[in-house]
Amino acid sequence: MALKKCKECGNDVSTKAASCPKCGAVIKKKTGCLGCVGAAFLIFIVLGVIGSLMNDQISTDLRTSAPADGGKSAKAESVRVAPAWADGLTGPQRNAVRSAQQYLSIQGFSRSGLIEQLSSDAGDGYSVADATAAVDSLNVDWNEQAVRTAKQYLSIMGFSCKGLIEQLSASAGDRYTVSQATYGARQAGACE
Repeated sequence: MALKKCKECGNDVSTKAASCPKCGAVIKKKTGCLGCVGAAFLIFIVLGVIGSLMNDQISTDLRTSAPADGGKSAKAESVRVAPAWADGLTGPQRNAVRSAQQYLSIQGFSRSGLIEQLSSDAGDGYSVADATAAVDSLNVDWNEQAVRTAKQYLSIMGFSCKGLIEQLSASAGDRYTVSQATYGARQAGACE
């Protein structure tokens, strides 16, 4: 019998169970391939984070000054933040900023997806308030993040325009706004 972990208490639960026998939490059923793609995508994210943390050649501090070419480089930084001491962030919030920048250096995230990653027990475990303050201190183009995520999905498998928008905007998916998801799917070439 297939088992999965309860998100509330971590108890092993049958995939056919409607609720956890230990804590009573409702068990969400994964729907078709989107659930599989979401799980594969999460594994991809975690492996990417681990790999980049182990590679000391990757720069995690995007708060540095402009590029050496005076800002004329073709690939502009997509995330900028003022020095942490200048914006009144606490120590945990500054750490959450560093974590957020690390995640964004690896792949695209929506605002709410990044806050969830930073604040979840399965993620970094920051408080929701600290994660929110950290993410909101960044100057992120969420539309461009949606494009990055859409391109990453399309590099793995095919999606219809509607399917990609749903994956990008679903609460069990990437949590972009519908507008951001639509922009991302169109810019990535999934829509006419």
